[in-house]
Amino acid sequence: MKILLAEDDANIASLVTDKLHREGYLVEVLANGPDVWETGETGDHDAIILDLGLPGMDGLSILKRWREAGLDTPILVLTARGSWMERVDGFDAGADDYLPKPFRGEELLARLRALLRRSGRTPSRVKAADRFTLDEQARRITFDGRELDLSPLEYRMLSVFIERPGVVLTSAELASQVQGRDDDAAKNAVEAMVARLRKKTDSAAIETKRGFGYVLPEKRP
Repeated sequence: MKILLAEDDANIASLVTDKLHREGYLVEVLANGPDVWETGETGDHDAIILDLGLPGMDGLSILKRWREAGLDTPILVLTARGSWMERVDGFDAGADDYLPKPFRGEELLARLRALLRRSGRTPSRVKAADRFTLDEQARRITFDGRELDLSPLEYRMLSVFIERPGVVLTSAELASQVQGRDDDAAKNAVEAMVARLRKKTDSAAIETKRGFGYVLPEKRP
C-alpha cells in the first residue's frame, strides 16, 4: 500500500518512513506544502500522513482544499499543536484522525491500520504483474512460481514495480519510494539494486528505458 508522508522535519520523516517500510508500506515523502497539495490531490495514495506545520502552505489549508475537491483518501494529521481547539479545527477540515507530537511509532502504525480498515482500503492479499506475484500479507514475492530471497530494499523496489506495471520509473522516483531520499548516492544505488534483481530473476525481468528509467513489462503474450 502506498502512503504519502507530508513532513518537513527530516528526523521525524526518516523515523516514520523506516517504521512504515518495515511494515511493508510504500512511502512517498514530501516536505513542501504546495508539492504536498498537488501530489495528494491525485488520489494515488491509500492514506496520507499530514503534518500541519508545512512551509509554503500549511497543512490545514491543504486539508481543506483536498476535501473541497472531493478527495476521500484517509488522512492522519500530525502536529506539534496540541490544544483541543486546534484538534477541532483539524477534524472540521476533514481529518480522519489526529496524533499530536511527540508520538510513538507503534501508535502511529496502529492508527494508520485502523484508518485503512475503516476506509475499506485493506490490501488485497495477492497481486500479480508479468512473471511476478506479490503476497503482501506474507511479504513474499515469487518469480515464475519461485519464491525470491530478497533484502528489505529489494522487496520494496519490486513492490513498487508490481504496483505499477508498464510505467517507466526514473531513478529518482525509485530512490524516493524505496529509500525515502533521492540524492545522488540513493539514485546510484538504484542501478545496483536493479542489477541484483535481474540476477535473482531474469535479465529481461526489468527493462531499461535509456534516458528515462526502468519498467516492469505488462503481461507478456
